Amino acid sequence: MRSCTKHIYLGRKVLLGVALSLAAMNVLAQSNASSSSAVGYGINPQLPAPEKKLIPTVNVAPAKGWPEHAQPTPVAGTQVNLYAEGLEHPRWLYLLPNGDVLVAETNAPRSKSNKGFSGWVRGLFMKQAGAAVESANRITLLRDADKDGVIDFHAPFLEGLNSPFGMVLLGTDLYIANTDAIVHFTYNPGDTKINSPGTRLVDLPAGSINYHWTKNIIASADGSKLYVTVGSNSNIGETGMAAEEERAAILEVDISTGKRSIYAFGLRNPNGLA
Repeated sequence: MRSCTKHIYLGRKVLLGVALSLAAMNVLAQSNASSSSAVGYGINPQLPAPEKKLIPTVNVAPAKGWPEHAQPTPVAGTQVNLYAEGLEHPRWLYLLPNGDVLVAETNAPRSKSNKGFSGWVRGLFMKQAGAAVESANRITLLRDADKDGVIDFHAPFLEGLNSPFGMVLLGTDLYIANTDAIVHFTYNPGDTKINSPGTRLVDLPAGSINYHWTKNIIASADGSKLYVTVGSNSNIGETGMAAEEERAAILEVDISTGKRSIYAFGLRNPNGLA
């Protein structure tokens, strides 16, 4: 994992140039719109017919790590260094109040969607993208005790989870979003490992078809509710609408009762929350 800070500065001349360029592009777009009936944008876009091919075009960016001793070039006044390595498919980070960092080492669970010919083809592309590894099902703790930008302690914090992703701490209550449920653990400041099995707060949509498996969570300002992301189970409903129940949505969970309800919907895979 690597971190860097970016700063963007725009002077008045640059902003003026951007404004003039955008104005020119707008005029050109209006001109093109009046001369062509096949414009793919605007209030009433005229979209071309889809191209049907026996083998669809799929371009996958191959997963490549940083070359040895290579690192991003930081902006002047900032530094970039290797913070931690040796992690298995890290997908999400959570910063604890004492500065410890929790890392979800995770991947998609095994499901029926991974079987058959289409599942085999999908697996080839996932392998090319570096996403075909088994899920470690683990939250790992990283600690930089002397604050020099390099970790001093790296150890499993929670194990035996089910494709974990989102994490949130409320006082001494730590909530982990597995792919199929939110699980509650008791956390004491400075803990380096939790051995208790935890308690299940609420089930989440998962099942044998579970395409967008990552579930993220944040808490309400008063700490009484959790908001949970649940991605869609398809691109265009091809798995049937029954498989989309409570999906492509953000769920609201009452912490005191475990009751869940749909808070927002029509969101394909809303992992980011703030």
